[in-house]
Amino acid sequence: MRQVIFIIYIFLIGNIANAVDIEYWQYSYKARLDAMDKLIDAFEAENPDINVIHTNFPYAQYRTKVAASVAAGEGPDVVQLYYGWLDDYLSAEILQPLSKENFPDHMIESKFFPMVSTMKVNDNYYALPTAVRSLGLFWNKKIFREAGLDPNKPPKTLDELIDYAKKLTKRDKAGNIIQVGLTMGPINQDHNWWREVLVRQFGGVPYNDDNTKVTYTDEAGLKAFQYYADFVLKHKTSVVDFMDKGEIAFKAGRAAMHIDGSFVLSLFNRTRRLEWGVTELPIHNGLKANFSSYWVNGITSKAKGEKRIAAEKFLKFITSDKAMQLWLDEVGELPAKRNVAKQEGNINDPEFGPFIRGLDYAFSTRFYSESAQRKTVVDMLDRIVLLGMSVEESLEIAAKEDQAIIDKAVNDD
Repeated sequence: MRQVIFIIYIFLIGNIANAVDIEYWQYSYKARLDAMDKLIDAFEAENPDINVIHTNFPYAQYRTKVAASVAAGEGPDVVQLYYGWLDDYLSAEILQPLSKENFPDHMIESKFFPMVSTMKVNDNYYALPTAVRSLGLFWNKKIFREAGLDPNKPPKTLDELIDYAKKLTKRDKAGNIIQVGLTMGPINQDHNWWREVLVRQFGGVPYNDDNTKVTYTDEAGLKAFQYYADFVLKHKTSVVDFMDKGEIAFKAGRAAMHIDGSFVLSLFNRTRRLEWGVTELPIHNGLKANFSSYWVNGITSKAKGEKRIAAEKFLKFITSDKAMQLWLDEVGELPAKRNVAKQEGNINDPEFGPFIRGLDYAFSTRFYSESAQRKTVVDMLDRIVLLGMSVEESLEIAAKEDQAIIDKAVNDD
């Protein structure tokens, strides 16, 4: 008996000694860290010959740390990145394509939501998400009630959104806004709401089919941005970046309505005495549209040989159905696969449901430089509000800046 135990002991020690170590990096966000730790524990239990070292950094330092470490042949084997950073990561040669054997195109394209196609470049997929996000309209039920509005009936159309925002705005005796009807924050999610939702609802598209030309300078794009800017210019129901960020104002009970992603659900749930609801984005002329973003996981150029084999095995695990459901339950981000997202308990959930339903008509911008292209929208509104420039002129400037970013990226390729 002792001999058998000794043999088993030697076998286990041998496996541990021969285990492959891989590193997984993501930015610091407690819910994500805790969820990933649970997934790593489950993965290692199924794969005792692989050890996953989980490392994280503050968001502000994350991209710099990844770029510097991979360039030096160090750092992560599997890395988390925002989908809009893909071109930057490919230019820096941080990622390698996923193998067709473990991640065949037909599997990805039949099971994942369509927006994942932005991860495909030159016939290769470079990363996959565990979860995706979409936008929803949050409303403060207490503020609705105080304004004489039904606290269970948020606005359903863009026209109603204006009407409600007017009724929900409060000013002090000097005329200063102390409660906004609708938050305004292009640096956060509003640049996505304008580009992929409002432009489409007014009958346009933001870019051409192959995402190489800006197309929002037409009448639809102009009307869409006029609609957005008028919450400040004409209706005077908001202040840009009121209380610094819209989510802060909403959390503090100083904003009646707020457009944001599913990732803020946990924040609002933790806020005491905040009575809120969330619904699908308002429609316009019967048209629905939404924006979807996501964080993905890819295999870095550092992962070679047995480390690459282990890294792909880990990536398959964290993009499995079970992993996606755990991520929804623990983090509040939506499953990236249709069959998981649309389970009855998920799609009918009062909080997750509006976001999941929005995925069916959501678009993901093909960013060439997410931060730079976001800034074009931020500056476009600033020129109007701070300098008094016309909406048409500011839109033309933004489109030229956006087009220059795209042209540079395309020509560099």
